[in-house]
Amino acid sequence: MAEVLLFPHAQGLTAGVRAWAEELRGAGHVVHVPDLYEGRVFADLEEGVEHARKTGFGTLVERGAAAAADLPADLVYAGTSLGVLPAQKLAQTRPGARGAVLLEACVPVGEFGERWPAEVPVQIHGMADDPSFAGEGDLDAARALVAQAPRGELFLYPGDSHLFTDRSLPSYREEPAARVLGRVLDFLGGLG
Repeated sequence: MAEVLLFPHAQGLTAGVRAWAEELRGAGHVVHVPDLYEGRVFADLEEGVEHARKTGFGTLVERGAAAAADLPADLVYAGTSLGVLPAQKLAQTRPGARGAVLLEACVPVGEFGERWPAEVPVQIHGMADDPSFAGEGDLDAARALVAQAPRGELFLYPGDSHLFTDRSLPSYREEPAARVLGRVLDFLGGLG
């Protein structure tokens, strides 16, 4: 069993994010899902991203760190798209991290430190032709991170959807999302 801190994407705590957390809980894991948007959920990705810009990406990362403050140190940090920012920062900088799961985004390791911590295993998942993941530098950052992480894995899925793991959105893709879930459950189960 692992304890996971799962950060939602820019559309907020959607029904799909909640369902994903329930899938992990159903497998015996403890999952915390903080609401970085203070109750707001956006029907449109661009609207959510615009809200994040106005709020400030740094503020959202700070809210993510605050969500972790009262939790144990040995967490697995997970995030989808924009939620990868606080997840990756905490996995890289908070002592005791057990692992990281980065869905549909990755930032350069140098954003939060010089190197990825050798003791922190990481899985990264994204679609090979997703304009946000493959076209904006996240895929390159993911490849670089996995190249330096002793226990790093990058999984690419065919397609061009962003937020393909959120079953409450039109971008959801059932087959690759199921593969992501299976791989994440294997990852969490292997952490001992």
